[in-house]
Amino acid sequence: METIPRLHPDTIKDVEDRVDIVEVVSEQVVLKKKGKDYLGLCPFHDEKTPSFTVSPTKQMYYCFGCNAGGGAIKFLMEVGQQSFAQAVLSLANRYQVPVKTLAPEQRQELQRQLSLREQLYEILAVAASFYQHALRQPDGAEALDYVVQQRQLSEATIQEFGLGYAPANWESLHRYLVEVKRYSVLIVEQAGLIRKRKKGEGYYDYFRNRLMIPIWDAQGRVIGFGSRTLTGEEPKYLNSPETELFDKGNTLYALDRAKKTISKQDQAIVVEGYFDAIALHTAGFNQAVASLGTALSESQLKQLSRYTPSKQIVLNFDADTAGTKATQRAIKEVETLVYSGQIQLRVLNLPGGKDADEFLQSGADAVAQYQHQLDTAPLWLDWQIAQVLTDRDLGQADQFEQAAGQMVQLLNRIEDPKRRTYYTKVCAEHLSQGDAQLTRRYSEDLLGQLRSPKRKRFQQRVSSEQNLLAKAEELLLLIYIHCPHQRQTIIEELENRDLLFSLSHHRFLWQHILRLDPEGTDRDLVTKLEALSMDYSEEIKAVSNLLYLDGPRRQHIERSGLIVRAAIASLERVTCAKNRAYCLAQWQSLDPSTDPEQHAYYLNEFYQLHSKLQELDKQRSISLIDLVGQETV
Repeated sequence: METIPRLHPDTIKDVEDRVDIVEVVSEQVVLKKKGKDYLGLCPFHDEKTPSFTVSPTKQMYYCFGCNAGGGAIKFLMEVGQQSFAQAVLSLANRYQVPVKTLAPEQRQELQRQLSLREQLYEILAVAASFYQHALRQPDGAEALDYVVQQRQLSEATIQEFGLGYAPANWESLHRYLVEVKRYSVLIVEQAGLIRKRKKGEGYYDYFRNRLMIPIWDAQGRVIGFGSRTLTGEEPKYLNSPETELFDKGNTLYALDRAKKTISKQDQAIVVEGYFDAIALHTAGFNQAVASLGTALSESQLKQLSRYTPSKQIVLNFDADTAGTKATQRAIKEVETLVYSGQIQLRVLNLPGGKDADEFLQSGADAVAQYQHQLDTAPLWLDWQIAQVLTDRDLGQADQFEQAAGQMVQLLNRIEDPKRRTYYTKVCAEHLSQGDAQLTRRYSEDLLGQLRSPKRKRFQQRVSSEQNLLAKAEELLLLIYIHCPHQRQTIIEELENRDLLFSLSHHRFLWQHILRLDPEGTDRDLVTKLEALSMDYSEEIKAVSNLLYLDGPRRQHIERSGLIVRAAIASLERVTCAKNRAYCLAQWQSLDPSTDPEQHAYYLNEFYQLHSKLQELDKQRSISLIDLVGQETV
């Protein structure tokens, strides 16, 4: 793990002053405005009724279900499994806050880490200009003819979207960037533009003889490229490899151009291809974005939801079998948000199975027709019901039963009682094929098969395992406060293992400890923590007993080294157990016949984490239970 220098308190304060917590949280949580605050589903526990609030005035979040709360730094630490320093550094980079460290000799290394991303942005921008220039050269004639003749793009559109051409030569871009522009070959490689040869020495261009499409982040900076073959070779479309800047599963093409219109029109259109998005923008549908050849992810939809107040997102995928499956996958990714009504998802399938680009070139009134199709696009559940009925003869008993069974499955997942009642009638009308008497009968039959809506209440059940975890956290805080010689060890162990405190009052105390004692050397830490009670009386009350030493606590101080090791093992076990559960769930969801590599990967990860859990249990059982006994810290 790369070591991050100790950050200066001024940097931490500047980050806290400049950060926008709504912007940070909305990358992970779909938020809806409610009065002055925002409301969404808590990312820290399972819930179907939103209880997670974000206050822009207080720059705080709080969940009334699980009591998680804090500021932007704390949110990144918990939801992203980042250390305190990593979270601060991430926000400093995002909000362009100058970074100062406590050790002057470390500043150069930190600036090197920060400047790497800036160098990558610069190199990718230069590469985009290189490709655009190459499109106008004789070797780029075929690529230029393709976009002008086949895609019918104007000169203005070609320039607006920065389309270019990667020469067929194996080292054209490599020579230009390394030999002419004098960029480091290692940095160019990290940008995903060249690759090291497997045999012999040297590098070769990643993209060759391809139409190039630059991909921008939401701020309008080039982070990678998409490309299309001009020779029929596979793959037809090729994206940049994953880099420090480019993650195709978290990137949406043309979002930088679309976000203002999405906010203005309160709607986002998602298509599958680059040229579909370009065609829609050219036709005036500037709220369009495209996925990058992968299944639309929850992360991508959450990005979109930041810009549309009513969370209205229209999926305009192809109407063929592959497009239908892609739509189903997208709904599966965000089904919790969709079924609970957090996102208003609509599905637009164009007539004739056309994609957006083909449809907009189909006639003089194509733009008006697309607008009509957009205005009448069905909600996701209406589309799902239509899919259930597709190619089914309801006059056949077996097909009728299959359709009714699938409808019951859909209806059972709707949480809102009114919406469930409405769609029960809709399904009954489809099954009855317009017969009013049968509609009433089928409605009753469907309602009889539905489970009662679950009103889920989050209840925190404290098990013996949780008691032991709480005890471990208390001991770590106690030792940190009263044993200055153990502070650096505790900080390093928590950061190196990416560990967090699980109980809200412990997290509160730890956050303020880091602010008050960033170097871990303050002898007056207890006095400063006591002073917090003036501003945070309720929060400090829950941990005030840790500020004082009695007989049993003095014994813990004498055995501080042993307790720290056992307590760290207890905290690490929680993270390890969560990761093991995730791998098991992923393994169970995969089909080994269609995705054998991923299936084997998650099974292997599960076994490794299981072995690690057993090792951590041994470390804990050796000392912690005996050390703590039944006493109360």
